[in-house]
Amino acid sequence: MEAKDLYSSFMRAASGGACDHFDAHVVACALSLAVTEGAGDAAALVNGMGLEPAELSALISHVFPGLSEPFARVLSVDVAFSRQADEACLRELLARNSNGSKLGLSLAAIVARRALRPHHLWQDLGLRNRRELSWLMERHFERLASKNAQDMKWKKYLYRAICRDEGFSLCVAPSCSECRDFEGCFGDERGDSLLSHAAPPA
Repeated sequence: MEAKDLYSSFMRAASGGACDHFDAHVVACALSLAVTEGAGDAAALVNGMGLEPAELSALISHVFPGLSEPFARVLSVDVAFSRQADEACLRELLARNSNGSKLGLSLAAIVARRALRPHHLWQDLGLRNRRELSWLMERHFERLASKNAQDMKWKKYLYRAICRDEGFSLCVAPSCSECRDFEGCFGDERGDSLLSHAAPPA
C-alpha cells in the first residue's frame, strides 16, 4: 500500500480519537512514511518514528483507536532501539519547550528522529508544506516557535538552538546579514511533499 493510501486509512481511523483533525493529520503523515519506509517491519517502524514500541503503541491508541489492536500485535516484538546523541539533544530541547501534553512529548521524539533525514524537515515529516510545520511548532512548541522571529529553516533553527544550549556556536558568521550562506538558513523551502494527499486538513 502506498503512503498516501495509508494516510487515508489512518485519518479514517482517527474518528473517536483524542486529537483534533490537524494533530491527527501530523501523526498520520509521519506514521505513513515510517510504515512505507519499513515495509511493515516493526523495527523499521519504531526507528522511523523515534518512539519505543510501548510509546508508539500508546500514541496510536490515543490518536487512532481503531488501529490499536493491529499495531499492538506488530509492536509486541522485541526491538533494538537507540538514539544518536544529537537526536537525544534535540528531543530534550523540544520536550522542554513543549506544551507538556503526552502528544507534545511524542511529537518531540518524532520531530527529533525525522530531523536526521536528508530533506527539509517538513518533507521528512510527510507534511504538505513548510507552513504546516510552522503550525505544528506554534501549536506544540510555542516557546521555540516564538524565538524563530527571522523565520529560519526549522531544521537549521533547531540545531542552532541545541548549540546555543550547549554553549558553542554552529555558525562563525558575525550576524545573519553578513553571512555568505544566508540562503542555506533562510532560503526557499519549496518542494514536493513526500506524501501526496488530496484536500488539506480542516
